[in-house]
Amino acid sequence: MHLMRIGEPGQERPAVRDDDDTLYDLTPLTGDIDGTFLADDGIRRARAALAAGELPALPAQGRIGAPIARPGKIVCIGLNYRDHAAETGAALPAEPIIFMKASNTVVGPNDTVLVPRGSTKTDWEVELGVVIGKTARYLDSPDDALDVIAGYTISHDVSEREFQLERGGQWDKGKSCETFNPLGPWLVPTDDIDDAGKLGLRLWVNGEQRQDGTTADLIFGIGHVIWYLSQFMVLDPGDLVNTGTPAGVAMGMPGQPYLRAGDVVELEIDGLGRQRQEFRDA
Repeated sequence: MHLMRIGEPGQERPAVRDDDDTLYDLTPLTGDIDGTFLADDGIRRARAALAAGELPALPAQGRIGAPIARPGKIVCIGLNYRDHAAETGAALPAEPIIFMKASNTVVGPNDTVLVPRGSTKTDWEVELGVVIGKTARYLDSPDDALDVIAGYTISHDVSEREFQLERGGQWDKGKSCETFNPLGPWLVPTDDIDDAGKLGLRLWVNGEQRQDGTTADLIFGIGHVIWYLSQFMVLDPGDLVNTGTPAGVAMGMPGQPYLRAGDVVELEIDGLGRQRQEFRDA
């Protein structure tokens, strides 16, 4: 089962996609796929309504929006793949590196991404996105953390490296430019993913593969990340956690081929679908 939001920006309609790719309307159950829906056992109710044939079919889809409404917060983990840390010349972190990303960076998986004004180092990062389904505070263990996850999605953590690393302060201003977090196309519930710790992640720029990794190479696994975050902040239903990117970003490549207007980026994660974005100047 895949949860989706279909429609133009600001007018997305909640939907569910079944195993034979038919799309069904979720508005009989909820006005949106948001924290309230997730906290109110929405995924179980959607699955039951779909199985009972209680949801009306939707016509052929138009624009695909992000699979969740604007999250309350986006929490990101930096340098969380061994090969990515190596390509940047950084030592493996002893604890997860945390930074935030503005929640209004979220756009649909195939929407246009804007290269910021003055940017010379806009970079790509395919990441596994974790969507929180239950309030999490001071979790006892990484195993407990898995119970608060609603599901998984593809998150593109677009980054401007000069803003991030060369302009002083924290990383956030290189991560929070508008359109810098394409998300989706689907939110796949945890029950529909056999092992989120063994998913392949891939990314192409203008048809040339740049990233090819697996979540098996995470330094801090998914459960550990959510448990760790809960020691420092309350995670709310509908929040998004970006778990890090494997090697192959422009910053770590010879010549550093950063993105420019006209470039096309495509990315995918096993079982979570595929994204495609065209880049243009802001």
